[in-house]
Amino acid sequence: MSRAFVKEMDGLEEALPERPQSPHINYVTPRGLAQLQERVRELSALRSALEPRDDLDSRQQLKRVERDLHYYTERVARAVLVRPGVQPGDKVHFGAAVEVEDGDGHRQRCVIVGEDEADAAQGRISWVSPLAQALLNARPGDVVTWRRPVGDKTLEILAIGEDSP
Repeated sequence: MSRAFVKEMDGLEEALPERPQSPHINYVTPRGLAQLQERVRELSALRSALEPRDDLDSRQQLKRVERDLHYYTERVARAVLVRPGVQPGDKVHFGAAVEVEDGDGHRQRCVIVGEDEADAAQGRISWVSPLAQALLNARPGDVVTWRRPVGDKTLEILAIGEDSP
């Protein structure tokens, strides 16, 4: 095989690009902050386990771990803790659990959380998402418009509560 098609590593591994940080303020719930801090602890422990090893696979894995550790350390440093319990309970706010109903009578419950703890399958939506933006500051009985690529949807706010841990 021609040497032109063989990548030479001779001790030089490619640097991984940094994971981009969100341009938004990193609002977090207490639960979200704890998750970020736990991820930093996990990555720190993994880095400590990988550092003594000197094989190519470990060095490559160490680069990924260090990149991710830098990312999550920065997310923790930029975190702005919002305690949902001290927010006004009469309107939708960060950390609130919101029950809505669409025009077809389908009910949905979602919790407005930070970007890092968003999980649509669990009904946890980022505060910067179009749905959260439509809901924020609405009160029970209000009808809001959720702007979606597939078409706008109107939602009635049925109830506002606190997220259960």
